[in-house]
Amino acid sequence: MADADLEKALAAWFVERRDAMVALLADLVNIDSNTLDKKGVDAVGARIIHFLDAAGVQSDIIPHETFGDIIRATVPSGDRNNAPVMLLGHRDTVFPSGEVSRRPFTILGDRAYGPGVADMKGGLVIHAFVLAAMAALGIARRPVVGLFTGDEEIASPWSRDVIAREVAGVRAVFNGEPGRPSGNVTVGRKGGLFMRIDVRGRAAHSGSHFTHGISAIEALARKTIRLHALTDLQAGTTVNVGVVGGGLTLNTVAPDAFAELDLRYVEPGERDRMLAAVQAIVDEEDVAGASAELTITGEFLPLVQSEPERALYAIYDTAAASLGCHFGEEFSGGCSDAGIPCAQGIPTLCGVGPVGGGSHTEEEYIELDTLLTRAQTLALAVARL
Repeated sequence: MADADLEKALAAWFVERRDAMVALLADLVNIDSNTLDKKGVDAVGARIIHFLDAAGVQSDIIPHETFGDIIRATVPSGDRNNAPVMLLGHRDTVFPSGEVSRRPFTILGDRAYGPGVADMKGGLVIHAFVLAAMAALGIARRPVVGLFTGDEEIASPWSRDVIAREVAGVRAVFNGEPGRPSGNVTVGRKGGLFMRIDVRGRAAHSGSHFTHGISAIEALARKTIRLHALTDLQAGTTVNVGVVGGGLTLNTVAPDAFAELDLRYVEPGERDRMLAAVQAIVDEEDVAGASAELTITGEFLPLVQSEPERALYAIYDTAAASLGCHFGEEFSGGCSDAGIPCAQGIPTLCGVGPVGGGSHTEEEYIELDTLLTRAQTLALAVARL
């Protein structure tokens, strides 16, 4: 464990910089950074790099032509032969460009509001300041790495492989998604598969040549009922067809139709079993002559509640207790990049960002006081690893 006096100095370091943390948060929130807005996502990255440079933290960029570049920051603390700790986070949000001009960063009472303030620009601020603290005080016993991506909100189609490569050999990963509204951190998450079904039929006039047509919409409707029947709430497995479309006109037998569906599961083994069940429904000819194709459009791996995760949470909880705080454990049906290191056997804790709620809505907020306490807790946990 780090020296007690150093730990007190570490906690005090954050207290002295509370206003600076809020200022950086305001800067990040006031930059539109939808996943598909590379310029905006990279602008958030540039602001973080500017902060890290001023703090003496080295960073480099892993570039991409379409999505936001990945920022990798390193503090070579402690014994460089020790496996590093990683602070993981994403800079993109779900909100369209122009959202900031309509509702910029705002403080009302004890809460801060704005697009992405919880998901997850608050976590980015915490990670950036923890890196700065490690560089300033040299308290960590091992190197500390920050990895900040730009495509998480669409299931990390590019950064997923980069994360998997970068976490190899890491001691532990803390993912900066927001703390739960309850104040808890996230010790487990569901895995998720995002899919699209395209159904092909045959067009015909619905009055004069009805029997010549093959309705893709009818075939899709029959499949949708069967897909939803796969849901097993007791097992935590859900299937939701959330978007449908197709057809030409109301007096035309629909020649095509599509659906987008979301599959969530708890146990890793459920992934392949449920995918096979979905595929079987898609392949079946529900309407004579109709055919369908299934495409996986995105995927998140589950954050499994195993012994390494419980041990990492215990370190985090003990750090919180030394500050007079307690952040409990919670399982979430939502997905995150935390499943990537977890799948490689790396102890991973998610939801270490500030406590907040309303993600992906206009009511999104964080509890401002937790920006400080969660940063202190994370820094102490990193120092004790």
